[in-house]
Order: sequence, then C-alpha cells, then structure tokens
Amino acid sequence: METYKDFYIPAAILLAGIFIGGTILYTGGFDITPERTAAALPAGTARDAVQSNGSTVDFTITKDDHIRGNPEAAMTLVEFSDLECPFCRQFHPTILQALQEYGDDVRWVYKHFPLDGLHPQARPAAEASECVWEQKGNDGFWQFVDAMFEEQERLGSAFYREAAEQIEVNLAQFDDCVSTRKYQNKVEQDYQQGIQAGVSGTPGSYVNGVLVRGAVPYSQLKSIIDSQL
Repeated sequence: METYKDFYIPAAILLAGIFIGGTILYTGGFDITPERTAAALPAGTARDAVQSNGSTVDFTITKDDHIRGNPEAAMTLVEFSDLECPFCRQFHPTILQALQEYGDDVRWVYKHFPLDGLHPQARPAAEASECVWEQKGNDGFWQFVDAMFEEQERLGSAFYREAAEQIEVNLAQFDDCVSTRKYQNKVEQDYQQGIQAGVSGTPGSYVNGVLVRGAVPYSQLKSIIDSQL
C-alpha cells in the first residue's frame, strides 16, 4: 500500500524543481540587484528626469546623456546597463543591430546601473567611461564602452587606462579624473534614475518608455520597436 510518506520526498523534489525552474525563467538574461533601494533625491536630479504614467516611463534626455544614433530620432531606447554584466554584454550587439536596421529612426541612450554586490568592477568602469567622455565626447565614450564589452574579462584599472590610451585621451588628465572619482555622482545619479523608473537589474531598457527586461533576442526587440513606430 502506498502511503503519504511514499510521495513526500518525490513531491518535495518536484516542488523544488518547479520553484528553481520558475526563478530561472523569470531572471533569464537578467542580473538582479537585491541590495539597494532608491535614495532620497533633491529636485533637479534623477527624480525629475523620470515620469511614469503607469504603463510607460518618460525620460528627460539632456546634453549630458550618452546618445548613439540620430539625436533627433522619433524612437528612443534607454538602456540601464552594467559594464561587468554578462547579459549586458550579450545584449549590446542586439541594440547595435537595431540601430543598423532602423537607421535615423532610433536613438540609443546609455545609462549606468552598476550592480555593486555582483560586479565589483562595474562602478569603476562606469566612472572611467565618464572620464573618457570628458575629453572625447560621446564618440570616445561609446568606443570605451564597446571595448569594455569586447574584452569584459579584462576589466580593471590597467585595462581602463589601456583602452583610454587607444582612444587618445590625455592620460594624465584621465588618471586624475579616475583617481579623484570625479564622476561618481553622475554614475550614481544614473543608478538612482533607474531605481525611480523601476529598474531592478541589468540590462533594463525602455523603448519609448516601454520596459524591455533582460537580454531579449533581436526578434523580440524588433517586435517591440515596430509596435512603437
């Protein structure tokens, strides 16, 4: 005769498998940050740059934002990213493909969202990217970001300096900028803006304010873009 005990262990294993499987499906292609919440923000900073109407989020794009593509494009993709996140690395060429296909119709805005608890080099890399931007503008910034994702396994101060040198920055100025953490507030402001928008991990992107969660395949991103054009 089969009893309750006969089913107890297999059932427990099955339930555990369902729970773990569900978690993997929910977070697939997505690094989650569990340890930080939104800080109190003064007027005129990240809080004012994000407006939500329930189903979409509106971002105020300024001259200090990092834009790739046509600055006046009708379609805006805002990505909150982490330079040490493997899923962000996976998603990076996906957005590049969208820019190539849609041309002047789409602009890509990059925002920093370093997951400090998971990726210790994410914030230093983000701050270094801003030090390149200081000298070389958005072209230099994007070259640096591309280099970080192309050789993500090399993240560290020596690699940041090497990449910056290849972009032909003034290294003395770059070193001073990095060592004094000149742009730590700018990076943190991006992070807090993401928290205000509802970002909980990376990559977290918004296509004309519609959330795209994780490193979705190109076919899915294309479908979302087409629905917003």
